[in-house]
Amino acid sequence: MESWESEQLRTADPATGLRAVGALHRLAERVEAMHVAEARRAGWSWEQIGDALGITRQSVHAKYGKRGSDV
Repeated sequence: MESWESEQLRTADPATGLRAVGALHRLAERVEAMHVAEARRAGWSWEQIGDALGITRQSVHAKYGKRGSDV
C-alpha cells in the first residue's frame, strides 16, 4: 500500500479539499453500510460487526439496526 505524505494531499483551495473529504466520507459510509448488511446476512452479531469496525455493538446497532431488513 502506498504511503501518503501530507504534501501529496495538500491543495491551495480549501473548498476543493473539503469537497474531496466530503466525497470520501460519503463513499466510506456507503461501503460500510454494504459490508454491515452483508455481515448481517451472513449471520454476524452486532457485537462481531462492532468489533470488526472498532466500535461498540450499541453504536453499530443504533446506526444500522433500524434500516430495512436489519440494515
